[in-house]
Amino acid sequence: EKLKNEKVDITLPIRPFREGKIHPVSQVIDEISSIFSEIGFSVVEGPDVESEYNNFTALNTPEEHPARDMHDTFYLEENKKLLLRTHTSPVQIRTMLSNKPPFKIIVPGRTYRCDSDQTHAPMFHQLEGIWVDKGLTFAHLKGTLAFIAKSLYGDSPIRFKPKFYPYTEPSVGVDLQCALCHGKGCSSCHGAGWVTILGAGMVHSKVFETFGFDPNTVSGIAFGLGTTRSPQYPIPSLIYATSVTVA
Repeated sequence: EKLKNEKVDITLPIRPFREGKIHPVSQVIDEISSIFSEIGFSVVEGPDVESEYNNFTALNTPEEHPARDMHDTFYLEENKKLLLRTHTSPVQIRTMLSNKPPFKIIVPGRTYRCDSDQTHAPMFHQLEGIWVDKGLTFAHLKGTLAFIAKSLYGDSPIRFKPKFYPYTEPSVGVDLQCALCHGKGCSSCHGAGWVTILGAGMVHSKVFETFGFDPNTVSGIAFGLGTTRSPQYPIPSLIYATSVTVA
């Protein structure tokens, strides 16, 4: 009787099951986080709603600074004390407020800016990082960024160019040779032959002084890249999904 009642008809076809896919941006964040973990960086996260101080002032960008023009964005209070963060750098500020050197962290997360056109969105993802210790030099910065670029993009050539950021000095931009035209210039790279993948620099002494760190004793490197843009360029170790299907 038990065998009769619990009989399973094995002739029935199996129910179809369709697997979903990880979002390309999440895939890039996971990949980059894994690479940074190989060289001792920890992943830290923070809130999307930040104070004006953490987002701007503590990063050597006071209210009258021209660099704020393209960042002044979605404020939540009339007195402009709270806003949706425009970069993930405020988490670096939170880390320096609660920790003493040395520390090495990366900060992935959502960011918000008011610029919205064919090449920008009001909400996008970033991944920033900071390494503070004694004796760090520009060579540490170049070595770290070269390692990350090679791990992500293989042997594609990269170059460093001068840039300006209020919170780093000196500052650099890192370009990747266009994978479509190989440096000849095309519509994808706007004829330049190169595509900027991140910005970086040595942490500004004024930022250290804000937190009571002696810039003569410690130094630091900081960098940031747009993880939303990364899937646009070929990363050999990643396979991207064009759609997500859930059963």
